[in-house]
Amino acid sequence: MLPDEQDSILCAFLLKLSSFQPRLFFSTLLDAIDHVLYPADINNFYLKLRGIIVNKLLKSVLLITWLASSLEIAAQSEFKDVIYASPDGMELGLDIYMPENSNNPALIVQVHGGAWRFGNKEGGVPLQFVEHGYAVASLDFRQSTDAAFPAMIHDIKAAIRFLRANAGDYGYDASNIAITGASSGAHLALVVGVSNGHSDLEGNLGNHLDTSSNVQAILSYFAATDLTTILSQSTPFGLGVREPAVELMLGSLPTDNETLAKLASPVYLVDANDPPLLLLHGDRDPQMPINQSLQMLGAYKTLGLDVSFDPVHGAVHGGPGFYDEEHLGNALTFLNRTIGK
Repeated sequence: MLPDEQDSILCAFLLKLSSFQPRLFFSTLLDAIDHVLYPADINNFYLKLRGIIVNKLLKSVLLITWLASSLEIAAQSEFKDVIYASPDGMELGLDIYMPENSNNPALIVQVHGGAWRFGNKEGGVPLQFVEHGYAVASLDFRQSTDAAFPAMIHDIKAAIRFLRANAGDYGYDASNIAITGASSGAHLALVVGVSNGHSDLEGNLGNHLDTSSNVQAILSYFAATDLTTILSQSTPFGLGVREPAVELMLGSLPTDNETLAKLASPVYLVDANDPPLLLLHGDRDPQMPINQSLQMLGAYKTLGLDVSFDPVHGAVHGGPGFYDEEHLGNALTFLNRTIGK
């Protein structure tokens, strides 16, 4: 009995298959013969053959789709506006920057600055680290105009839990995470970094509360570290910037709520289990007193912890000097030693 039109198409397909995928052709044919009880029955043979080919094609399509998805993740260098939490209906997103030609790179979490009330995740992203093989996740969080401290700490810890829980989806290594930031962003990074497991600062945001928010290294650029002393240390210019910013962030001046001011001050949170820390600060900073970094250096040294201080001579509140060959090299050496690459 001659095959019908569908059988003719199958035959043509098998001829094509035999020309460019001989292994799949013979595998398909052998499977068909194995499943046909009476090969002499041509109708039964074609029916069985059709079913097996369709089954194999379906599996091949699923495999190709999965491979294409994996290749897309491997090739993609940025993942933008990934939502990690929604406190009170406010969607909080993060951007992930992946280095090219890197397999499972270590992760750095970036906290943007802006006096706790300005800025967003697109600002100040340290792409220098991406160029040197690190993945960087830069995140948005509730600012002081949205909610007072410690809301922003709860957000950042939720982001770290999200990033750790979803590492396989994006292709970075979250077993060891570094956190970094500049100015107010560095202050928040320090609070997060030295409050591993702190019940008052952990929060309960997001869907990954059973995942650790701990970080394994802190890279701080001209941070506020002691809100009980920062105003008295400030220049008149710095005081005009800092006083309203600190008051809005805390919901009061530090002198009016010393308990909260200390909870928001990394120097009072340091304990023997805190991760390695690298502090950078310009010695001509008119906004953030360099004594703030020196106080944090002292708090770490008192407990014999892993800490380094890298002053940037002639630098003010930010600038290219922090990422010149010397200081970027020091940061990269620190990161490689603490979280790998």
